[in-house]
Order: sequence, then structure tokens, then C-alpha cells
Amino acid sequence: MRSKRLLNLTVCLLFTFWVAQVDAAIFSGIITSLSESQKQVTIKSTQGKEKSFSIPDSASSTFNGKKSQFDQFKVGQRATVFTTASGTITRLSVREVLASKSSSTVSRPKKEMKAKQKTDVGTPSPLAQGWTQFRGPQRANISTEPGLIKDWNQSPPKLLWTARGLGEGYSSVSLSGNLVFTMGTKANEEVVIAIDVNTGEIVWTQPNGAIFKDGQGNGPRSTPTVDGDVLYVLGASGDLSRMSTREGNVEWTKNILQDFGASNIVWGISESPLIDGEKLICSPGGQGATMVALNKQNGSPIWKAAVPGNPKAAYSSPIKVTVGGVQQYVNFTHDGIMGVEAQTGTPLWGNNRAANKTANCSAPIFFPGSNSIFYASGYGTGGALLRLTAAQNRVSAQLGFFTPDMKNHHGGMVQVDGFLYGSSDPGVLTCINLRDGQTVWQNRSVGKGALTCADGHIYMRSEKGPIALVEVNPKSYVEKGQFDQPERSGKPAWPHPVVADGKLFLRDQDLLLCYDVKAN
Repeated sequence: MRSKRLLNLTVCLLFTFWVAQVDAAIFSGIITSLSESQKQVTIKSTQGKEKSFSIPDSASSTFNGKKSQFDQFKVGQRATVFTTASGTITRLSVREVLASKSSSTVSRPKKEMKAKQKTDVGTPSPLAQGWTQFRGPQRANISTEPGLIKDWNQSPPKLLWTARGLGEGYSSVSLSGNLVFTMGTKANEEVVIAIDVNTGEIVWTQPNGAIFKDGQGNGPRSTPTVDGDVLYVLGASGDLSRMSTREGNVEWTKNILQDFGASNIVWGISESPLIDGEKLICSPGGQGATMVALNKQNGSPIWKAAVPGNPKAAYSSPIKVTVGGVQQYVNFTHDGIMGVEAQTGTPLWGNNRAANKTANCSAPIFFPGSNSIFYASGYGTGGALLRLTAAQNRVSAQLGFFTPDMKNHHGGMVQVDGFLYGSSDPGVLTCINLRDGQTVWQNRSVGKGALTCADGHIYMRSEKGPIALVEVNPKSYVEKGQFDQPERSGKPAWPHPVVADGKLFLRDQDLLLCYDVKAN
């Protein structure tokens, strides 16, 4: 009886702790008034709600990521107050609304400067709406942009602007309205950064956890996911946050490694969150929580997928597919690829033929023409096609073929009309027929790198810097020109290129370069 009472007490305490964690509050907005003598700050949120806070001496205070005193804060700056469930203030984070020219600058070719004017950041741009997440619409890595330059030899892309002051990191970009979103570092924090798509000027920055550090390069690896007027960001140390797109106000934040009993992976969490309806999908790799679905409104758990073997997270990002009426989320873990049922998180199938035990990075590719999934990894491994069949809400995965010709490390792949294009280690652009697994052609192109597809062409970015335009051609390699990225950093150019709004975006550590690729 005593042990039963202790068990009930333990459960009650755990539940109380969980409720406290869920109910902990965040209030973010612009400072409208300050009282240094009383350490009181009044903040107005994006929704127009105004609230005053008395900051206790026990609360930590930071300004632009550094420990600060209250007298450093000014009206007009952005502030975020973190409180416990009982209302106790634990932290005050304050940042400049706009980056100063001393910390971040924009350079544009002189001929372009007069033509470029700053626009209303809230005005939607129809072309920009299509690339709101990592790998774009349906995460297929194919841009819907029409009317792009078809021959760079005849009409080379023009550099429109270069944004500076992004810090370290390997994040790519997403777009919504007239804003470009990426992640970087500032002071001792990872930050989310919003950039004006027309001018390259930083509109706002918002911290998102401490900087992840390792020997391959510090900072975030994930790309922000836009969902209407909010975005979801995942830092390399597992810090997951929901923010407003317009001003960067934090609506909720949590750490998926801490919340789901997981440990970080060697080179840091690299997954970009997937939004599906009211669910946010991510893969912490915890005990009984290989993948989880969260309520996107408040971050509370909906389900946890207990995949057999409890594999740790890898460096890939999930996709959603439907086979035989069964909706499922598919992702690459440390041990192999898996599919879980979308509504309940029930594990459906798994396969490890094209997995390595070091770093599985590239997102899976869905081939709807045959209800197949192709996935691949580097480190001497290769790629495999799995044929999925569904019956009575169950899905099975059978190996269709394995190929050693697609050792795709982390540059991603793309499927067009049943043909797969991707860079195979040590750096050979390769085309494979997904119907029979035959390699159609191979070319060293610009070397190992990352790619995307737009308007019938592959944009192939070498990790050493050069970018080539290659025709989507299942018969032979046809290059339509290339150029060298200027101002290369000392790190590999790993962020995936993005084509949206008639522009090509290339992130390289502290820089984001924007090129005009629209045909005249």
C-alpha cells in the first residue's frame, strides 16, 4: 500500500512539473516605457497588448546576447520576458530592432543601388510564397519559378546585394512576403534573422539558444519553416521556437532534447521542422520518442513514435507521403529510414540498406509514380529505392534496387519525371533512372556539393564555391554556364541553394548573396 501511495505521489509530482513547463509564459514585443529606478519595463506586443513587468534582481538580463545592466535598455528596442507558471520572471532578453551598420551591412553593385528601394515587409509577394521551408513545396527541392535565365554563358546572373553580419552557421533560407529567413550567430547566441528580399537589409534578429560548437563549424544547421504569419526554428542544440514573421516575437520555446530524453548528435541537430495542419513534426531521437508530433500553437505533445531500437536522430529532415490512402511521415534516423503513421505516430516500416553508422544527412525522395522512396548516404554507402504498399492501414517496404552510384552525403537530391539527380561522393553529378536503377550519366561538373531544381535546370553548388547551371536532361550532361561565388569564406559552402522570387540565394557563413536569375 505504501509503495502504491509513493507511486501515485511520484506521478502527481511529475504531472505537476509537466503542467508547469507547459504553462510557463513568454511575452515579446517593443519596449514602450522604462523605469530604471524601479527596474520596470512596459512592452507592447504585435497584437497591441501592453504589459508592464518589474524585473527582479534574480532574473538574468541580456542585450544583443550579452549579459547587461538595466540601464542599457531603451524605448523602441525589442524585448522578450520569460516567466515560470507562477509568474516569476526568470529572464529578460533585449535586442535592437534593426541591425546597425557597424554589425551588419549590405553591399550592392552601384548600377543596382538606385533601382532598389526598401519595401513594406508585410506586403505579400506571390513568387516568394513558394519557398516557405527547407527544400521548398512538398520538400521536393523543385522551385515553381517560371521564366528564368536558360543560358548563363549568354546572360550571367547579376549580383543584386550581399547581406553581411549573419555570423556562423550552415542554414539555408526560406521566404515569405518580402522577407528572407535564415539562422546564424551573434554574441554568444544562435539567432534567427529576417532580411528584406529587395534590399538585403536585416529587418530583425531574435535569439534562439546558445551557440552549438564543434570542429566542423559553429552555429545552426536548420532552416526556418514559415507557416502563415509565424515561423518555426530549430537550433543545433535542440531549441525549438515559434516566432512571428513580421517582428520576430517569440510565442513559445522548448528544447526537444531535454523534453524527450534525447542527447545531441555529434555535429548538432540539423533537422528543419515540418508543419502539417496543426502538427509540428520533428525527430528528437529520445527513448520512445524517435519522432514526435507537437501542437504547433503551443508546443504540447500530440504523440510520440516509439520506433523499435530507439534510434538516435540523424541530420535529415522529414517528408510527408501518402500511399494507398495511408498518410505517413518519413525520415532518416541514425540507424536507417523509417515511416510512421501520421495521425497516431505508429511505426509502419523501416529499412537500413542505404544507411551508414556515421552521418545520414540527405532528405528522402518520394517517387509518386511508383509509390517509392529513394534514400542515400555517403561514407562509401550508396542509395536504395523502396517500393511501398499499403493494406488495412499497414505499410510494407520492399527493396526495389540498391545503387553504389548515389553516395549522396548532404547536398540533397531531386526527382524529375522518374529520374534522380544528385552529387555522389567524391563529387560526381549523377543521373539515375528510378524505374530500373540504371545510371544514365555521370559528370564531375563543379564537384561535390548541394543542388536545387528550377525551370527545367539544376542549380549545382560546389562546396568549394562555383555554381553551375545544368539542364534537366535524362540523356546526357548539358551545362549552361557557371560562375564563382565571390568573397568565399574559409568553410565549405554546404547550405543548399534556393531559387525563389526570380532570385538565387547563396548562404556562406556570415554572408547571404542574392542574384537576379529572371530572364529579361
